[in-house]
Amino acid sequence: MELWILFGTFSLLLLIGTPVAFCLGAASLATVLYLDLPPVVVFQRLNSGVSVYALMAIPFFIYAGDLMVRGDIARRLVALAAAAVGHMRGGLGQVNIAASVMFGGVSGSAAADASAVGGLMVPQMKERGYGADYAVNITVVSSIIALMLPPSHNMIIYSISAGGKISIADLFTAGIIPGMLLAGSLMVAAWFVAKKRGYPTETFPGWAGLALLFASAAPGLILILIIFGGVRSGIFTASESSNIAVVYALFVTLLVYRSLTWSAFIAATIAAVRTTAMVLMVIGCAAAFGWLLAFLRVPTMLVASLQGLSDNPIVILLLINLVLLLLGTFMDMSPLIVITTPIFLPVAQAFGVDPVHFGVILILNLGIGLCTPPVGAVLFVGCAVGRVSIWYVLRSIWPFYGAAVATLMAVTYIPALSLWLPSLFH
Repeated sequence: MELWILFGTFSLLLLIGTPVAFCLGAASLATVLYLDLPPVVVFQRLNSGVSVYALMAIPFFIYAGDLMVRGDIARRLVALAAAAVGHMRGGLGQVNIAASVMFGGVSGSAAADASAVGGLMVPQMKERGYGADYAVNITVVSSIIALMLPPSHNMIIYSISAGGKISIADLFTAGIIPGMLLAGSLMVAAWFVAKKRGYPTETFPGWAGLALLFASAAPGLILILIIFGGVRSGIFTASESSNIAVVYALFVTLLVYRSLTWSAFIAATIAAVRTTAMVLMVIGCAAAFGWLLAFLRVPTMLVASLQGLSDNPIVILLLINLVLLLLGTFMDMSPLIVITTPIFLPVAQAFGVDPVHFGVILILNLGIGLCTPPVGAVLFVGCAVGRVSIWYVLRSIWPFYGAAVATLMAVTYIPALSLWLPSLFH
């Protein structure tokens, strides 16, 4: 009965449009009252969920990414990407994906990537004769590359949701090859669609022009090296690197590029505060929800149920992926990480899956959910940027969905894609 109250209250509130954080908190409170436990337990778990030092990295990474978005970094990265890959079939489509790779390593946010890169690329692509659906499809799906690369704050949320025992540096490192593989898969899909539709290529500016554009974009790209190199080498923690990222972002946008205006600085600060408040509220309420799942022995029951279905890790991982893909269609990513990690991580570990490997699977899987209706946040951003309807986009997005799911399957069943690079640092 307790589980019916927990999941029933949550589902009912979600269906009537209640914000996810309140759904989690109210469901937890209702279940605690039914169990005749002190209601203060919910607030204690909420408080303990957000009173984690590593969480300090999230607001500062969000802030650094927002400063970069408003400080002309995205335009320079897009120009560099255009020079490097614009001459390939599908020209500006390939540029869009390459720009997402570079900007993702700066922002760590899929929504920021879709907004910044899409805001620059989609109008250009439409003007050059590319279909609006093609432009938006590439913008939406390529934006999830940002989730796989440092400084992905979703990797930090996963580490904390797993009890804080998984190295953030290992997670940052583990996502690099899968992120590049996703980019490559999307480039192949973009090439085939562009060839079928007869889209043009761009002119290669020459090696000298490419070098000049690289020099122009280098100050922004150096941020990636500072974050990843510092955390991976142990010079500073993820929380410390996020502070350094903000200082460096201010330095580059104010003193090097001189492109950050006072109004843009205020807007970035307010946006970072608003986003941080939302994320931390979700994490806190999801921590109470997750504690109840553990208290009611849901992970143990799930392991037993799945073992009853099959003892083959291939089948179990496929089932977990299907459940996560389904959940990702109607819930946002941050609460899903906090809710599903304590449920599925013990299951995966029981079948011999490394927790770092599972983290990459989880992040990529839920990232695909950001691109799927009815609650695909990044899909909404892309359609808003392209000024097209969701249904118009969904008619032709399937090759890109296919590329993302194919990458997910490869990452799921080839652990070395995630674990080889971190192993080099041990």
